[in-house]
Amino acid sequence: MAQCEMCGKSKMFGHYIRHPHSGAWARRAPRKNRVFKPNIQKTKIPVNGVMRSAQLCTRCMRTLQKV
Repeated sequence: MAQCEMCGKSKMFGHYIRHPHSGAWARRAPRKNRVFKPNIQKTKIPVNGVMRSAQLCTRCMRTLQKV
């Protein structure tokens, strides 16, 4: 499973809605299940002075750039 090794971010579940959910109950917008996946990238980070390969989300990669 794709999961960030730094923050633990992983996939989330939600709904896909085709059109606005207004109008009569019989014509209400259908909700279908979908998965929101994090943007996980393989990168190398320094750990105790040694470069180590890790799978990080892009948010954590941006945070590490600032440090």
